[in-house]
Amino acid sequence: MSMADQEECIDDYTEDGSVDLKGNPVLRSKRGGWRACSFVVVYEVFERMAYFGIQSNLIMYLTKKLHQDTVTASNNVTNWVGAVCLTPILGAYIADAHLGRYWTFIDASSIYFAGMVMLTSSVSLPSLKPPSCIDPNLNNCKKVSTLQLAVFYGSLYTLALGTGGTEPNISAIGTDQFDDFQLKEKKQKISFFNWWMFSIFFGILFANTVVVWLQDNVGWTLGFALPTLGLAISIVIFLAGSPFYRHKMPTGSPFVGMAQVIFAAMSNWKVPLPHDPNDLYELDSEVYEKKGCYRIDPTATLRFLSKASIKINSTSPWKLCSVTKVEETKQMIRMLPILVSTFVPSIILAQVNTLFIKQGTTLQRGIGNFEIPPASLSAFVILTLLISVVLYDWFFVKFIQKWTKNPRGITFLQRMGIRMIFHIIVMFVAFLTETHRLSVAREHGLIKKGGQVPLSIFILLPQFIFMGIAGAFLEVAKIDFFYDQAPENMKSLGSSYNMTTIAVGSFLSSFLLSTVSDITKRRNGHGWILNNLNDSHLDYYYAFLALLSFVNFIIFLFISKYYVYRAEVSDSIYLLKEELGSVWLGLYYDLLMEMLREGGSTSRPPMLEGANYPYWKTKMCAFLRAVDERVWMAVEDGWKCPTFVEDEVVKLKQMSLWTTEEMERANFNSKAMHALFNAVSTNQLKVIANCEIAKEAWEKLRIKK
Repeated sequence: MSMADQEECIDDYTEDGSVDLKGNPVLRSKRGGWRACSFVVVYEVFERMAYFGIQSNLIMYLTKKLHQDTVTASNNVTNWVGAVCLTPILGAYIADAHLGRYWTFIDASSIYFAGMVMLTSSVSLPSLKPPSCIDPNLNNCKKVSTLQLAVFYGSLYTLALGTGGTEPNISAIGTDQFDDFQLKEKKQKISFFNWWMFSIFFGILFANTVVVWLQDNVGWTLGFALPTLGLAISIVIFLAGSPFYRHKMPTGSPFVGMAQVIFAAMSNWKVPLPHDPNDLYELDSEVYEKKGCYRIDPTATLRFLSKASIKINSTSPWKLCSVTKVEETKQMIRMLPILVSTFVPSIILAQVNTLFIKQGTTLQRGIGNFEIPPASLSAFVILTLLISVVLYDWFFVKFIQKWTKNPRGITFLQRMGIRMIFHIIVMFVAFLTETHRLSVAREHGLIKKGGQVPLSIFILLPQFIFMGIAGAFLEVAKIDFFYDQAPENMKSLGSSYNMTTIAVGSFLSSFLLSTVSDITKRRNGHGWILNNLNDSHLDYYYAFLALLSFVNFIIFLFISKYYVYRAEVSDSIYLLKEELGSVWLGLYYDLLMEMLREGGSTSRPPMLEGANYPYWKTKMCAFLRAVDERVWMAVEDGWKCPTFVEDEVVKLKQMSLWTTEEMERANFNSKAMHALFNAVSTNQLKVIANCEIAKEAWEKLRIKK
């Protein structure tokens, strides 16, 4: 094999530490990328159809078949959803600390499938089916047996345990198929989350239309058997893609690492921090390179935790932690206020599959001979969300990029904030709609006796549509934010943060609904939420949720103002300068800035020496990206001197006529060239000395080696 062929083979290996199931390095051309992700995306379509085939209409089963009242049924739904969304923390721990994402997913899938089979049996077998009842007074219905309840709820929570191992890992497995060290694949990963959500919503749409209709009009046996079959198909599809997946090795429990940092910082709380951050304990770069992750420079935020890296006479991980481990812990803690601020939006989201659906049962649902299942209204949330995601990605982002210069259009937190505004609108619209519904019910004498109000179910559409628009901003942004901002070694835990917000929001929804119901019934009060919604005051409850959303939005604005995004190396210097501000550190800062002007960061670029090109390439790529992503893009995509056409002749444009954008691109090319010149020896410099374009110099160095 020639040197050129060997070079191509080396270059084709992934650079992020991904391996196959046997732990061997993988070739980029053989595994990963969109080919592998296609199996993951198709899996998600069928799996979401299976899960939402159960969740979407669960409140109708609890009220119609298990004869539960509105508050009890709503709380049972939200408590179960909370459990489904909380168990991913356990799944993330097992994946990161022990089994890895793939095997955790496989084991959890078997538990998930077992729960679905049990659930289908509980609504199908005569001995496990609850007794039927058509009496509107639930007190006259025959009680469901303890065995029937045990099997039904046992299967639901078995299913919840299974999703705990699949949900945090399947999205992480998808993103693992893209190498962050390779610009083309990193660009692909940016769009992965939007299409990932698109596949999720497509599966939910099928569940909210076809599956829900079958449950209401054909029977619960078929209605639950179809989701079970969908889950079986999804597992088979995922397994079929196994030969193409890239994998990340387990890196240890993130919880243990975070606990070590906190314990070590507390142990050293009396010891002052050194003035020079370089005096803190850190591992060699080679240690992180072998793991396929970055070494993180110290930041000034949460400075107390930095005391875990003060060098002492101990090597115990409970008394001395590396700067990178400390910064990883800091980043997970920094996200907690954002996590808390998303609890209220999750409370609002919980209304879609509970009270919104119960509202639909009180309205006229017929279109000719066809009757719309109330739960099918959720399909409009998904339809609106699908359309909004496409419009957002194709039009809004491109339009807003002209002003923000942000590749994503707007930041994660700005996108979340827009959804919170829509949530306020959702609950205000729901309040107005419910006020109108109650007034019509009052006019027709339906307050006390209940029954259908002579209004079309489509009067509820605005609140569902606004919820879909809101989801296009927050749901995608939440997943992307918690994954992107999580350290490389804690991606599964970061993904589980998103599920945690829904879990806590669901539990809080149950708490609020029960509390409001109990308080409003005290002292012979009428009560806001009764079994007869015509005699209830859901309008008051919706107004309360609108006010709660507004207060939460104000708090979110305050939190987001002080949130520090995962800082690059150069950003850390500015933070240290601003935070500490001592005379000595000011001098230190000036020295660092001089180094920054010379080498593009707080240290000079890695030197290309001897036969270390494959490793230098990885380090140099990370270095240039740390300076600015657009500096690396100048190397990857190349730069051309701006031109114009005059009399059908292409001519070079004078520098004084360059646009701001053209000047910026030239500047990034110059920064890349400066870094490359400083990264090579005198002999290597002769090879690229005449190059004016960074991409050309990069290619010459590759060929030279």
